[in-house]
Amino acid sequence: MQFSKPKWGTIAQWGGVVAFLIILSTDLRTPVLGGMQRALLATGLWQPTLPPAQTPVQPTGGTYPHNLPLLTLDGKPANLRDLQGKVVLVNLWASWCPPCVAEMPGLQKLYNQVDKQKVAFVMISLDQNPEKARRLMARKGYTFPAYFPAGALPPAFDSEAIPTTLIVGPDGRIAARHEGMADYNTPEFKQALEKLAGSARL
Repeated sequence: MQFSKPKWGTIAQWGGVVAFLIILSTDLRTPVLGGMQRALLATGLWQPTLPPAQTPVQPTGGTYPHNLPLLTLDGKPANLRDLQGKVVLVNLWASWCPPCVAEMPGLQKLYNQVDKQKVAFVMISLDQNPEKARRLMARKGYTFPAYFPAGALPPAFDSEAIPTTLIVGPDGRIAARHEGMADYNTPEFKQALEKLAGSARL
């Protein structure tokens, strides 16, 4: 019986499979897949299309409708209702989530451009180990405000998918919701935030 010599193409394919499996089983998984997904975002195909939320929260009697207790990265208490009067971009993420990691550079660039007096960011880490979220923020040099939930997320903000991004209007109405990664650093999205912020009575 004779055996044929292995073809280099086949060897390269199996080598790629082995390398991919190694990446998936190590700490390289998130940065490598996140980098691949950042490249996809750069194509412009993942522009955020933010339809109106299916169940918008209606404020009653002028009272801000959201009580969302949070903790800052250094453990200080905060609450979403403290941001009443501003447009708030709420993003649910985790350090182990490649799509979350992929969209973060665009969110940071958008954060650098918005008027902080009218637009606030609330980046909520769902990491079970808070230290992993802190390390990611420090390593990447992100300056947008990041928090941890201080309890169960209210139904209006809970999601089975991450990343999930919600846009909360100045009066507390949830103006939009998007599940999945997107490139938010676009002139159109920034203009939409500014338009919504313009409705605030500051």
